[in-house]
Amino acid sequence: MRDIQKIVSDSFAAQGLMQHLGARLVSIEPGEVRIAMAPSPEISQQNGFVHAGALTAILDSACGYAALTMAPDGSDVLTAEFKVNLLRPAVADEFVAIGKVVKAGRTLTVCTSEVIGVRGGESKTIAIMQATIANLANSG
Repeated sequence: MRDIQKIVSDSFAAQGLMQHLGARLVSIEPGEVRIAMAPSPEISQQNGFVHAGALTAILDSACGYAALTMAPDGSDVLTAEFKVNLLRPAVADEFVAIGKVVKAGRTLTVCTSEVIGVRGGESKTIAIMQATIANLANSG
């Protein structure tokens, strides 16, 4: 049986972008992964909000890792396409991306993710993504 905790954690630790963003894994469950990120000046845009690119990166990783938890043994995953809706300016004390598998297939997995901004005890959805993730058979 696959150890999805180790597989996802090891892969996440190898991602330079996630390290650069200061992102961290919060939880790993079959079909669902949560990634958190705190705001910082290095990932802001010109108006002081967290840049959409940083949000998109954690949305994409949450989807990809959710898909990886459902992938066949020995497989890896790669994003094939995604669409992002930015719902409000990214102002929060912490951002949490929640990736969920909608349908896991043999070659493609469809996922959704959302970034929740948490500030002062209040949570608001900042952005949402729908993604198609390709299973790369027997990569390991």
